[in-house]
Amino acid sequence: MYANAKAAATRTAITVPRLHDMKAKGEKIVVLTAYDASFAAQCDAAGIDVVLVGDSLGMVVQGHASTLPVTLDDMVRHSAQVARGLAHALLLTDLPFMSFRNVEAALVSAARLVSEGGAAMVKLEGADYVLEVIDALARRQVPVCAHLGLTPQSVHKLGGYRVQGKTRAAADQLLHDAKAVQDAGADLLVLECVPATLAARISAELSIPTIGIGAGVDCDGQVLVLYDMLGITPGKRPRFSKDFLSESGSVPAALRAYADAVRRGAFPGPEYAF
Repeated sequence: MYANAKAAATRTAITVPRLHDMKAKGEKIVVLTAYDASFAAQCDAAGIDVVLVGDSLGMVVQGHASTLPVTLDDMVRHSAQVARGLAHALLLTDLPFMSFRNVEAALVSAARLVSEGGAAMVKLEGADYVLEVIDALARRQVPVCAHLGLTPQSVHKLGGYRVQGKTRAAADQLLHDAKAVQDAGADLLVLECVPATLAARISAELSIPTIGIGAGVDCDGQVLVLYDMLGITPGKRPRFSKDFLSESGSVPAALRAYADAVRRGAFPGPEYAF
């Protein structure tokens, strides 16, 4: 107990340059969602590198069928709550549906997440017109995490929650988009529900870190929804998620087990990839 407390006390805060340095050194980045101060503090104590306030809160906290009903006010509120629970982890917060529909809207939305919500980085889904938004934010010194593959805010366009990049053409487009978001100024890239071989190729060809969720073990880091990895999300758990609580016995132990498994490259195994 004393050793853990001493280690926590000597940890330095995670920064954007530190994430880039971790990729260069081959150190896995551990990311986990949180939506309130108590769980945020548990994540921080367990050594999680990045805490994501995801718009997944619409589903696991608010009980919606998708992330689409989540508002900017929701994200600002939950981000501020999580910020109060963190001392070391970098706080990453989602820009919700239509809050970055153009550059002007994105600048206003990101400003609120940073100034009111305490975010150190904002995340947004897609490429195409989003490249202009990423460029505008990056030029104004707002760190950006891009999100490609299965983009939940596009669930209706995609026809459901399906693996992306399975055909040669789709894989080529994903690789193209990944390089485009990097060139636009993104500092981080989440790859969701992408074939493991494709995610590995993208990770190898980009200079910015990639964070996988259902994208295989060769990404530079991993992220899971907190409620999924604790086994408390109602309904069927996503194939790419593992219940760490059932074999750990407590929330703190589950969080530490997840962080350790990611850092050792033990998670995700093939059974959690596509």
